Amino acid sequence: MAAKLRKGDEVIVLAGKDKGKKGTISSVNPKAGKAVVDGVNIAIRHQKQTQNSQGGRTPQAMPIDLSNLAVVDKNGKASRVGFRMDGDKKVRFAKTTGDAI
Repeated sequence: MAAKLRKGDEVIVLAGKDKGKKGTISSVNPKAGKAVVDGVNIAIRHQKQTQNSQGGRTPQAMPIDLSNLAVVDKNGKASRVGFRMDGDKKVRFAKTTGDAI
């Protein structure tokens, strides 16, 4: 099946503790059905001090399920993703506005 959400897409969170937050996808794991979104689902990780870096508590974005994300259309609203053929190319588009993503 074609990927509906890709790296670099602007998305909004539909469910969970960060519901309503917007961010950009930094990585996608289609096998696990999860994506890492900048500024969403932040957890504190403890880093041990090394010769090169200072130790301490660092915030890190954790993966969130793809079913809890939706693409943001040009109006700033959540939208589903559809596919259509433009010539001989398969193009993703936002179903609310009909614009290509």
